[in-house]
Amino acid sequence: NSHVDRSSEHLVCCSRYGTDKGARPLSLSGHVGFDSLPDQLVNKSICQGFCFNILCIGETGIGKSTLMDTLFNTNFENFESSHFEPQVKLRAQTYDLQESNVRLRLTVVNTVGFGDQMNKQESYQPVVDYIDRQFESYLQEELKIKRSLHNYHDSRVHACLYFISPSGHSLKSLDLVTMKKLDSKVNIIPVIAKADTISKSELHKFKIKIMSELVSNGVQIYQFPLDDETVAKVNTSMNGHLPFAVVGSTEEVSVGNKMVKARQYPWGIVQVENENHCDFMKLREMLICVNMEDLREQTHTRHYELYRRCKLEEMGFKDTDPECKPVSLQQTYEAKRQEFLEELQRREDEMRQMFVLRVKEKEAELKDAERELQSRFEQLKRLHADEKAALEEKKRLLEDDQSSFGKRRAAAQLLQAQSLTANGKKDKDRKKYVHVDTKAAVSSEQ
Repeated sequence: NSHVDRSSEHLVCCSRYGTDKGARPLSLSGHVGFDSLPDQLVNKSICQGFCFNILCIGETGIGKSTLMDTLFNTNFENFESSHFEPQVKLRAQTYDLQESNVRLRLTVVNTVGFGDQMNKQESYQPVVDYIDRQFESYLQEELKIKRSLHNYHDSRVHACLYFISPSGHSLKSLDLVTMKKLDSKVNIIPVIAKADTISKSELHKFKIKIMSELVSNGVQIYQFPLDDETVAKVNTSMNGHLPFAVVGSTEEVSVGNKMVKARQYPWGIVQVENENHCDFMKLREMLICVNMEDLREQTHTRHYELYRRCKLEEMGFKDTDPECKPVSLQQTYEAKRQEFLEELQRREDEMRQMFVLRVKEKEAELKDAERELQSRFEQLKRLHADEKAALEEKKRLLEDDQSSFGKRRAAAQLLQAQSLTANGKKDKDRKKYVHVDTKAAVSSEQ
């Protein structure tokens, strides 16, 4: 954005100390040629090409894809989305466009399923995470030893078109919460979608209501810059038209003797590029024709720098020491490295002490278990000895009983034998007496 006056005839030379007091104007004796520097920058930029990333946030079916097609006068690859997505997803598509001899790499990021869930509490979180991931990717590329930022595809979001439903009443709670979460991360440009569905008087009141709610809730939307005198007047006027009420259409309708982009209804035709019908031309002029480079610059110098500062502060890097003296990055790195090594050593010592303590505790547990096992072994050993002694006593008593039983059995057998012998003798005597008696009886009969 440097501007060099080609009609200038003076060259400001700095003193060797580099102070303003030592600067003195010198008249040029002829043409030098540094007035061609802007042309050199333009030629180099045209050769390299440009990139621009737009994030479209809005409910399904609110007209995000149609507005993108109308803005860039082309037909992008669009996917139909249903209202039954379980969670919010972001779909990024990159296109290479060329107008005249200027090449533009355009990335359109669309929110799929935004605001369609019953629980809308976390609908904004995937959007915040996506923006942070792009910042983190760029930061990691910056922190590399071998950087390639000259050909790095910058995916940081430069502009966020927030589509507001044309209710005519007020903003939804989801809209306020989402924009509040995003205002420090991206340039928010609110637009009222499908503005042809409400009357002009209602639309004017709706715009005032929206801006009042944004201010009362502390939401910082993107304001078109006023520092450049060439566009300050038009930007001041356009800041008063926010939010833009837009209508999108890629269909061409015959109006008079020419074809225009419009939406045809039974009651009439709404011309997209007619400023009396909607603010589409204002949005396209402010977004693309006038302030595209400022959006890219604001993304880098404001939003990315805020993210970068917060991340580096989380990592412990600071520009000043506790005494408010400047500290170089190398000193901070060495201090953080030393702090990290000390912390690592401290954790290693703690782990070693904890390991020794755990070993001692385990040894004590094992010794206790060993003593318990030894005690149980001695107890079982005593029980075994007692049982063995009891069995030996029972065995001795059984042997005594067996010996006594043998003796009684032998005595019984002896008595039985003697009894049998005595009974045999008695039988013989009885037979003898019978025989004698028989003989006596016979003789007496004779």
